[in-house]
Amino acid sequence: MRTRTLLALTGAVAALTLPAVAPASAADSAVLTTGGPGGTAVAVGDVLTAPLATGTAATLYSSATGTSGISCTSSQFTATVTDNPAAPGTATESLTAHTFASGSCTSNVLGVTSVTSITVNNVPYTTSVASDGTVTVTPASGSTIQTTAVLRTLLGSITCVYQAPSLTGTASNTDNSINFANQHFTKTSGSSLCFANGYFTAKYAPVTDGTATVTVN
Repeated sequence: MRTRTLLALTGAVAALTLPAVAPASAADSAVLTTGGPGGTAVAVGDVLTAPLATGTAATLYSSATGTSGISCTSSQFTATVTDNPAAPGTATESLTAHTFASGSCTSNVLGVTSVTSITVNNVPYTTSVASDGTVTVTPASGSTIQTTAVLRTLLGSITCVYQAPSLTGTASNTDNSINFANQHFTKTSGSSLCFANGYFTAKYAPVTDGTATVTVN
């Protein structure tokens, strides 16, 4: 199975996106900083990136407790900071890309032999990161978070489209990560081989601004 762009899950994902879960150590700290809690404020316009945490996979399974679906071991999100107020508060970003390495994905869905592509549609998405570590990814007004998976099957190629109104994750300063767990997508079009529901799970770490890790205050 192969895939390249997802996000918001599919991504997410998308990425949606930043990390943290610790109180600020400085009274005038910004929500997003580098150099640890209460460090240097991340500037508006800075581009943040994060790969999948080492040894983990991004998955889109057909149920919240099952293991049938799509799994990718290489993925990254990219987001541009649009607001970074004083903590406590909520920083915002524009999630512009959520990619998956084409050779890193596999599928164990009956009848599916490989994944041709996974594309996250309708980007950019707005990502908010609150001081308590809550990460929320939302589409533009009137739009939706959408992921399109093109799968190769025994009977030929099929296209499966999944949508979600928003995604919610958790940022942690322990490893500068963002976690998405069982984020629900609903199939809006596709053949019977496309599972009716998709549950997206992924851990991205570390979130960085250039070479510096990002902390949430």
